[in-house]
Amino acid sequence: METITLLQPDDWHAHLRDGSALKRTVPDLAKQFARAICMPNLVPPVKTVDEALAYRERILAHVPQGLHFDPRMVLYFTDQTSPDEVAKIHASDYVNAIKLYPAGATTNSDNGVSDIRKVYAVIEQLEEYQVPLLLHGEVTHQHIDIFDREKRFLDEVLTPLLRQFPKLKLVLEHITTSEAATFVLEYDRNVAATITPQHLLFNRNDLLVGGVKPHFYCLPILKRQSHQQTLLEVATSGNPKFFLGTDSAPHARHAKENACGCAGCYSAPTAIELYAQAFDQVGKIERLEGFASHFGADFYGLPRNENSITLVKEDQVIPTALDYLDGEQIIPLYAGQTIAWRKV
Repeated sequence: METITLLQPDDWHAHLRDGSALKRTVPDLAKQFARAICMPNLVPPVKTVDEALAYRERILAHVPQGLHFDPRMVLYFTDQTSPDEVAKIHASDYVNAIKLYPAGATTNSDNGVSDIRKVYAVIEQLEEYQVPLLLHGEVTHQHIDIFDREKRFLDEVLTPLLRQFPKLKLVLEHITTSEAATFVLEYDRNVAATITPQHLLFNRNDLLVGGVKPHFYCLPILKRQSHQQTLLEVATSGNPKFFLGTDSAPHARHAKENACGCAGCYSAPTAIELYAQAFDQVGKIERLEGFASHFGADFYGLPRNENSITLVKEDQVIPTALDYLDGEQIIPLYAGQTIAWRKV
């Protein structure tokens, strides 16, 4: 297939940051997607509906003229989150979910939940109002191998949680393992997952062989090729429990290329083409529209988009660097490499 037209996709997991970073991140994302779930791990974090709506206005101020982009907002779950905030989310036109970061799991997660049992009163309200809980699914204990942290989270945190709250509407974000894929498949439609382009296109060999590649470093970390293969299988299966979430995360080059490099891949400018590359490599390009444009909207109870985009099978070289902040640069995912699809 040389050309494919699909409903304009949505990104159900994206990091835009705040302040002057929005000059870069918002146009990049808005040129690709009609909507995006905008992560709340700012400094300070977005903890209330009022704060989320204020953040949304700051995002909208940077949408390029002529583009329609609808930021969907999320609250940052802390040990102090009030159960009353859930009803406010449910009543909001623009706030769709709450995001749980285990404390210390990833960038700007220090204010995250220290023990999920402490917030069961809030989760009870989430289940009642059917407000989605978005989860960064890793344990954070230092003695647990970084490659095992997702599986341990499934066993030690998520299984007991769903036993306690079986109707909880839940998205396991950026899954990276075959165990996570199997876990999602075993539950009802109230449990879903997002998958990133980097976890479909790459594995830990790409990160580690021949020297550490800091721009492939993300959390959860890239796993074995066998896990990558399973993610490709479920993403391209047409199962509506799996949908697009880039986890695109901007970090300045100097913050990635140092001994304490930040975790995150910046894929926003060419995200849909990267997904097309992954789907096409396994001969399933015709399944891209469901994954990118249908299933996430259906899960969140939002209408599917009406506008369409077209991708052509034409080589595209991803830029080696992009301008960011004042004189800084971002190195995008797959920088300097050629991919086989282009959005027109």
